[in-house]
Amino acid sequence: MSSEFEESVFEAVFDTQEEGELPDAAANAEPASAVRHSGSLSTTKLADGLIDPKLVLSWLLTSLGAPAWLVGLLVPIREAGALLPQLFTADWVHSLAVRKWVWVGGAAVQGLSAAGIVAVGLTLDGVAAGAIICALLAVLAVARSLCSVSYKDILGKTVGKTRRGTVTGLASSVASVGVIIFAGLLISGWAPRFALVVGAISLAAALWLVAAAVFATLPEARSEDTQAPSGNPLRHLALLREDPQLVRFIAVRGLLTATALAPPFLVLMASDGGGGAFEQLGALVLASSLASFLSSYIWGRFSDRSSRQVLMTAGGVGALALGAAVALSAAGLFGQLWAVAGTLFVLMIAYHGVRSGRSTYLVDMAPEGNRAGYTAVSNTVIGTILLASGVFGALANVLGPVWAVGLFAVMSLVATVVAMGLEEVEQ
Repeated sequence: MSSEFEESVFEAVFDTQEEGELPDAAANAEPASAVRHSGSLSTTKLADGLIDPKLVLSWLLTSLGAPAWLVGLLVPIREAGALLPQLFTADWVHSLAVRKWVWVGGAAVQGLSAAGIVAVGLTLDGVAAGAIICALLAVLAVARSLCSVSYKDILGKTVGKTRRGTVTGLASSVASVGVIIFAGLLISGWAPRFALVVGAISLAAALWLVAAAVFATLPEARSEDTQAPSGNPLRHLALLREDPQLVRFIAVRGLLTATALAPPFLVLMASDGGGGAFEQLGALVLASSLASFLSSYIWGRFSDRSSRQVLMTAGGVGALALGAAVALSAAGLFGQLWAVAGTLFVLMIAYHGVRSGRSTYLVDMAPEGNRAGYTAVSNTVIGTILLASGVFGALANVLGPVWAVGLFAVMSLVATVVAMGLEEVEQ
């Protein structure tokens, strides 16, 4: 049952004017479900921001004297570990009548892995520290994959169709406040940076455990459409042949990975233009968190009305930001802080639009009995694309980062065009 507080939050934050197409029991418990989803997701998103492999863990390994090749493994381990296993776990998740325990277990393991990273950071250094942290990150990423493959199905069972984007958007906006504070502390030099980083990862560990405890209280009804695992996880790939809309959606999502891959190349452009590396990295964290805070809830509400239009709009905004970066670089202005911070801010707004739009679109597009399969196929293909994204680094190494950024701008623009052919799944 929902408490009075949850009822009040639900009425104030969510669009309650339309029916959510849920069974009666789930509809009666929806206020509690929506609030607990938002609370759990807020804490995990904040934890993600505090342990970001692109910045926080990279800095930690470098400060511990780990070799560069181990530092370079962090992002591939994180991305591949979180996405690729889903094809092999989707059947098992779908065989469970109550699936929230998969998410609960995944969140708890992420918290324990983060705690292990803290212990390593305080006791080891060099190759040993780097290798063990990479191994713990791999465990964390696989646990995250279990959360991902189960979450969309749980969200679809417990929150109405017109309110799912608001759940994720609200969580992103709330979590971004904490990341803004962390970014400010990093930039200010208020405390030793090592202490701030270790403290942030410790907090992330605690947040994942809190999220697991909150999600365990979610009122999820038993599913009636369960079936035993087929023993052939690759059978889900047949969806790519059977559903042209899924193929188009994956194409759009693949092209829009440009908004996620571009920020490090913008920092390289800024360094080439005379910007200070540390100041630009601090601006990256701050720009990302501010963009999330200001835009995620709006993107979420927009996604509940038309996630297709969100993907189109986010692609256009991303193309605009990346095109502006190329133009500013050609004019010799991109090394200035205002240019980098402004471009990053707009790009991060597009990035959070992509996250909201693609998550909501997939949940609303997938048949109720096969959300886990659709999620697994989509994430597996995108994980493979991200593994191949090293080609952009090679391009930047040979021709310069501005060429990679220009290609990202073209990808975002093409994504907008391809997204026009998607069906409107919210109507």
